[in-house]
Amino acid sequence: MIFTSNFKIAGHLPQAVAISRGIPRGWQGRRYKALAPPRDLIKIMEPERFIPLYRAQVLDRLDPMQVIREMGGDNFIMLCFEPPGEFCHRRVVAAWLRKHTGVLIEEFIPSSKRHAEWLSSLASARNG
Repeated sequence: MIFTSNFKIAGHLPQAVAISRGIPRGWQGRRYKALAPPRDLIKIMEPERFIPLYRAQVLDRLDPMQVIREMGGDNFIMLCFEPPGEFCHRRVVAAWLRKHTGVLIEEFIPSSKRHAEWLSSLASARNG
């Protein structure tokens, strides 16, 4: 499964992949810089302005299937800083991937039984 989340909720998980320009102090996890918004877009808070610029400057230059392969196939969580429910580029990436690949990418909710089962199955496979 592929999810989105933020560093606070899922940054400690081995499936976490930072897709933001900045990272938390001490971050030792994986990064996928190709999805990080350019500096000039980071301060744009209005989705109607940000989304078309981000698509043109970042997403339209990438191959969605290659992005998925390079980030972990079908088991990763894309991270940025914003809390769930706030506008952020990770949800724009999720919509773009869905449009081009058909893959539904949900926001990771640790208390969700299905999400917890996914994590458990990955841990079992690693330890198995």
